[in-house]
Amino acid sequence: MYYLSRDLYFPPAWQASAEGIVAVGGDLSPERLMLAYRSGIFPWFDDDDPILWWSPPERMVLFLDELRVSKSMRNIINRGVFSVTFNTAFKEVIQQCSNIKREGQAGTWITAEMKEAYIKLHELGHAKSVEVWQDNELVGGLYGVDLGHVFCGESMFSKVSNASKVAFIALVKKLEAQNYRLLDCQVHNPHLESLGAREISRQAFLSIITK
Repeated sequence: MYYLSRDLYFPPAWQASAEGIVAVGGDLSPERLMLAYRSGIFPWFDDDDPILWWSPPERMVLFLDELRVSKSMRNIINRGVFSVTFNTAFKEVIQQCSNIKREGQAGTWITAEMKEAYIKLHELGHAKSVEVWQDNELVGGLYGVDLGHVFCGESMFSKVSNASKVAFIALVKKLEAQNYRLLDCQVHNPHLESLGAREISRQAFLSIITK
């Protein structure tokens, strides 16, 4: 196991443990976070744990032209049930993502330390959000880290049915229009799989993200 020092460094992602841990410790400074994402690594840990840095052997991604939108979702989008904005309520989105109860999870990995770190990244222009509104209320959204050619999704939330899907689809359409290569979804999620995301090898992912 590699323990980080104050030096701004990560071992190569392919040196991760069998479960995908690359390193332990360090900090969540903007410089370290951006180095991690550009190296195919992301932080994921509980409040009681040290900072754990991951690069799983199989990476869940969405190639933008593989997005699947069901007929019912197209109808919802076309009816204008929701309105979508970008980067207008980042703090509210990350707070809602941390509040949402998730099946099989007792708490949240989006700790106060994580929120502070990503809000700082947002202020620097690296972390971005998508907001979904209904009757002027924030009902869904997502946030992640923008690398310019790959968007690394971090978390999403939905307070009403389909709101997070609307955020995801709106983001994919925006990324596709700007010629991004893919949307990083990190780890397997059946919800995202239904929208067209699939797993690729770490090696294939690194070959895309580090170019």
